[in-house]
Amino acid sequence: MTTIAVYVIVGMLGALAGAGVAAVLRRRALTASRTQADDQARQVVQSAEREAENLVKEAKLEAKDLLFQTKAEIEKEQKEKRSELTSQERRLIQREENLDRKVGAVEKREAETQKREQALARREEAIAAKEAACEQAVKEHRQALERVAGMTVEEAKRHLLSEIESEARLDAAGLAKRILDEAKENAEREAREIIARSIQRVTRDYVSEATISVVQIPNDSMKGRIIGREGRNIRAIEAATGIDLIIDETPEAVIISGFDPLRREIAKISLERLMQDGRIHPTRIEEIVEKVKTDLDKLMIEEAEKIIFEVGLSDFNPELVKVLGRLKYRTSYGQNNLYHAREAAYICGIMASELGLDVKLAKRGALLHDIGKAVSHEEEGPHAMLGAEIAKRYGESAKVVNAIAAHHEQVEPICPETVLVAAAEALSAARPGARREALESYVKRLEKLESLAVGFKGVQKAYAIQAGREIRVIVRQEEVSDVESSHISRELAKKIQDELTYPGQIKVTVIRESRFVDYAK
Repeated sequence: MTTIAVYVIVGMLGALAGAGVAAVLRRRALTASRTQADDQARQVVQSAEREAENLVKEAKLEAKDLLFQTKAEIEKEQKEKRSELTSQERRLIQREENLDRKVGAVEKREAETQKREQALARREEAIAAKEAACEQAVKEHRQALERVAGMTVEEAKRHLLSEIESEARLDAAGLAKRILDEAKENAEREAREIIARSIQRVTRDYVSEATISVVQIPNDSMKGRIIGREGRNIRAIEAATGIDLIIDETPEAVIISGFDPLRREIAKISLERLMQDGRIHPTRIEEIVEKVKTDLDKLMIEEAEKIIFEVGLSDFNPELVKVLGRLKYRTSYGQNNLYHAREAAYICGIMASELGLDVKLAKRGALLHDIGKAVSHEEEGPHAMLGAEIAKRYGESAKVVNAIAAHHEQVEPICPETVLVAAAEALSAARPGARREALESYVKRLEKLESLAVGFKGVQKAYAIQAGREIRVIVRQEEVSDVESSHISRELAKKIQDELTYPGQIKVTVIRESRFVDYAK
């Protein structure tokens, strides 16, 4: 409202200023020319009056606009306040209603609680009365039982406890027997699992030796040089090595025959060196044979040390290492004795670790269990007892000696590791392909497995691996697609199931790959 008054005052002052200006102009016009002054004075007065009216109008319009804006702002503020008051009033009403509901619920709950307490009190009174009645009835019943039984409560308790004790002993005996049977069954199952895991974790190569070795010669004229004048060269070779040399019509080959693999190996290497050297005569033959014997002795010691390191053992007497190395050229039913000892050591160590026994002791006994076979052709007696004597002679512990002597049950075991050595030796000897008795059927099964795979169209090669537990089939990439490879895998698995008899399961893997080769010139 103050701003409006200011505008009004400004308008009035403008009007007064215009009137003053008009008066001044009139006085000036009077001094000049009355006529012109009058005209000019009128014009000035008129223009001043028009300016004054415009100023007044503008002031009134601005005052009206300001008044309208102020009124609109006031009405908006009043509307917002009314809306806020309305919402606050609504919330207060809702709170009052909620409070009323809660108060009603609390009052209702309190009333129900009082009713429950009263009901519980009445029930407790009824229960107390029933308990008193029951106690009285039990007392009367006990007195009646005592009169009928002719004994007191204490006597009846002792009699009842005696009967319960007798029954409990019978139940305990039955329970103990059942637990013992379950323990035996579980122990047998655990033993099977440990043995199975041990065999699964050890896959070793094997050597199947025969009683003959074949030496390839560059040409048939070499046969005459090997025989020598009047057969002196061949007699010198046989005398120096202790084997038979068979020279027949077999082209470009000489057969070395003998029951001792070490002698055959000496003869084979000696003959190869003689042919390479070109000088074949009795004196040179003896020199070469002695040199080969020395080299083979070193080779056997190195092989024994290598296997000792592989199985994680140490501290062997050097003479015992020599005896162990001689097993490299000893076989049992076609199974190489040194590799058999290594395999048995691995299996025995795994079983010992599974059972929480001495792993080093188990491996040591298994590795040395067949050292008696290195001298069995020179001395009389079972190889187990001969091996025990050798181990004892070279400072092995009593448990290792017992493991060697007892692995064929010729003496009683004195520790669990001895039993594991016998088990590991049997497992290594009995696996597929280890001994010649089962080798023929085993090889036939592998050949049949590979022939089934090769019979499919587009198959390039097939290999039976993992002792026949897996067959890997390589197909031609340009002839067989991925979908057809999957089909071959399924069909081959089905064909193996229908036509072969095998333990466990056989994994069929079909491989299809692309190869791109180019040459930089």
